[in-house]
Amino acid sequence: MVRRYDPDRRRRIIDAAIRVVGRDGIAGLSHRTVAAEADVPLGSTTYHFSSLDELLVAALRQSNEGFGTTVMDSRVLTDPECDLAAELARIVGQWLTSDRAEVERCYELYLAALRRPALRPVAGEWIDEVVSALAHRVDEATARAVAALVDGLCLETLLTGQPYDEEYARAMLARLVAPTAPVDPL
Repeated sequence: MVRRYDPDRRRRIIDAAIRVVGRDGIAGLSHRTVAAEADVPLGSTTYHFSSLDELLVAALRQSNEGFGTTVMDSRVLTDPECDLAAELARIVGQWLTSDRAEVERCYELYLAALRRPALRPVAGEWIDEVVSALAHRVDEATARAVAALVDGLCLETLLTGQPYDEEYARAMLARLVAPTAPVDPL
């Protein structure tokens, strides 16, 4: 199908890149595979993204939006009376169980930053967003620890195949966000 005017083409290319990564991994990503997946001419992918790293940056940034949107839409940021640990544990569980394939694609892109330095600043944006979002509830060091714990919990669930344990997550998050409050032993 020939589209002379296609204002959504860039977004469709990014969506296609995310699907290719989900299906074939980072190693399967090329301008050619993305063009085929997006049903656009090869020149369109190179027009919008001169390098694969540029395309991966856009894909990672878009993937980061999923969890970020869930957090931003939560009452955890607007209700100071909300149990921060319980709400964060619920949000993580909701994200992990809503579309596991999407979470796996997100982490595949996120972890690609280990080998692709161009992705590192975007991977760091996720942490900065969590820290910024939690700024009115906890100090910066605690917010960074929360981001690290959430990453660890998600990776553990994805890599072991074990079900997400929301109560365990709540207890561990409670230790971080309220270190002087008594925490139920596990």
